[in-house]
Amino acid sequence: MTRQALPPPDGAKPQGTAPPPPPGWRHWLLPIAFGITLLLWIVLPTLHTTPPVNLTYSQFLHDVSAHEVRSVTIASNGTATGKLAKGRSYTTVIPVELARSSLLTELQAAKVSIDASVAGPSFGSEVITWLILLGPFVIIIWFWVRLSRQGGGGALGGALSVGRSKAKVFDAERPSTTFADVAGYEGAKAEIAEVVDFLRNPERYRRAGAVAPRGVLMVGPPGTGKTLLARAVAGEAAVPFFSVAGSSFVEMYVGVGAARVRDLFTEAAKRAPAIVFVDEVDAIGQRRSGQGAMVSNDEREQTLNQLLSEMDGFDPAEGIVVLAATNRPEILDPALLRPGRFDRQVIIPLPTLGERRAILAVHCKGKTLGPDVDLDVVARGTPGFSGADLANLANEAAIVAVRNNRHILAASDFDQARDRILLGRREGSNVLLPEEKHAVAIHESGHAIVAALCPNADPVAKVTILPAGQALGVTEQLPLVERHLYSEDYLNDSLAVRLGGRAAELVELGQGSTGAANDLAQATDLATKMVREFGLSKALGPVGYPSGGSVFLGGGGSEFSSRPFAETTQATIDAEVSRLVKDAEDRAVSLLKAHRSALGKLVKLLLEQETVDGSAVYHLVGTKPSGSPQPPRTVAPGSSRVPANTHAASASRASSTSNQEPSAQSAPHAPHAPHAPHVEDSQVTD
Repeated sequence: MTRQALPPPDGAKPQGTAPPPPPGWRHWLLPIAFGITLLLWIVLPTLHTTPPVNLTYSQFLHDVSAHEVRSVTIASNGTATGKLAKGRSYTTVIPVELARSSLLTELQAAKVSIDASVAGPSFGSEVITWLILLGPFVIIIWFWVRLSRQGGGGALGGALSVGRSKAKVFDAERPSTTFADVAGYEGAKAEIAEVVDFLRNPERYRRAGAVAPRGVLMVGPPGTGKTLLARAVAGEAAVPFFSVAGSSFVEMYVGVGAARVRDLFTEAAKRAPAIVFVDEVDAIGQRRSGQGAMVSNDEREQTLNQLLSEMDGFDPAEGIVVLAATNRPEILDPALLRPGRFDRQVIIPLPTLGERRAILAVHCKGKTLGPDVDLDVVARGTPGFSGADLANLANEAAIVAVRNNRHILAASDFDQARDRILLGRREGSNVLLPEEKHAVAIHESGHAIVAALCPNADPVAKVTILPAGQALGVTEQLPLVERHLYSEDYLNDSLAVRLGGRAAELVELGQGSTGAANDLAQATDLATKMVREFGLSKALGPVGYPSGGSVFLGGGGSEFSSRPFAETTQATIDAEVSRLVKDAEDRAVSLLKAHRSALGKLVKLLLEQETVDGSAVYHLVGTKPSGSPQPPRTVAPGSSRVPANTHAASASRASSTSNQEPSAQSAPHAPHAPHAPHVEDSQVTD
């Protein structure tokens, strides 16, 4: 799919194909030649020489007296060598004390040529000495060359090419992903496809005086397919495509980030027209620290400055377009987002119902679906799921089918997979004590009855007291339509439903329990947003104090340290939040007291069947789901599934998926995200 960056083509010289790699046996030629040379150096001198005669000291003295010794060379250690009168060599050992006295007199009398030498090291000792001296240098050079060939696989090898860009180049070989593989997002695909078309046919736009956008920034929650769209661009474009992650510009060496940015745009200019894709651009594009800032990162700021300079420096006529993706646009530097750098910002939101249906169809290719699987129903039961979530759902459903020794996916497989993703593995009801099981049945019945009686609440799909993950019981609500704006009546009904479990405990048991801990936390959070952010409090008035945080990732910083209002305002907010929560609880208690018989019947039905369909709940209270003459339809009737609103009794304080009501962190004047799945944990044991 990817390959190493090729040098730019020369217009006067045709490009040839790379030669095939040499065979592996060629690497052994040099060691074999070195071994043969060493062997010949040792063996050849011994082939044409006569072996010396070994003489004892007595024989040596006899030969000296007989004038048969021509010469002698005496070493300092007593070893003596020389020539006999007949030309043969000899060796002997002379006592060192004798060599200094009478022996020299006898040798002189016999007219023997006398010589002396100092004994040197042996050949083996010389080899060992040289190995000790040269060995470390050879090892260091070999290690350096090996790391260099690996293209900077380690810190030492990386230093050789530290300033080179780590971008993957899709030139002649491109990914097989195309726009046809990206389901939904027709508007986003049209904007990005327009950039590709400009690079393919620039003359069409030049005739109209149009200039290609310098940059396109794709913004959206995690898992919505921003990187997939970029891969589709690489598959569709007939131009070179550079893909690089924002974190690859960050290195331990000073100045490396800026050098890699320069190298990236230099290579892109050589292959222009080209597309440069920077994934997670927030890694280098964060807002620069202002005056008086206590913390700053000079290296990252220099990298950002170089990126800004490069995006200003290239000529639009060259045909270089920068694509970038992020899910944290609020932290990007304003200079990076101005026109002339990133001219377009394409929002990639969570998929709608129709887009979820199309995404599921893409991820179900290659899977055999049973006749009871309706992807429209599965898509309807997954509001707030991203494309990555839907891919995981299809894969988990296939795993469930394999676990049951089947290769055909059934509707129950998708249902169990969704439970597994949202709540965890489902347990049997025998994990609960009898009194706990009864308390959970009362708690979940309260949620279900209040939801069925509130006209603006989402319809009840199913109630179960089968534990799953952290939840000991689940009340599921499946919205008939995907909401983007929420009225005050809907929010008040949501508060009442959240407190329905605690209200049922107060009505039936006369006291509350730890089972409503998470219900209270989420109700308080929703009431706080109603007062502080949505302006739904008459006492506080139409003012908004957003808590801040990421637009797409949620969460915020410390509210106390950055609270933009006075203590008296905080007291008013606390009083209004308390009033809203108490009013919701009183409303839930009054509804359950008025329908206490239906509450008792539902508790009994849950204890018998453990899972009750939403239609049975509406039959007990004698109403129908608001906005629909039909009973609520579950994703897989009679099985375990968690639709959009889920109220659960949980056995621990573990955090659960929070309800995504309209958030103040959304972009101004932008429609809010659809209702996402949430779990209200209640602790029955603590």
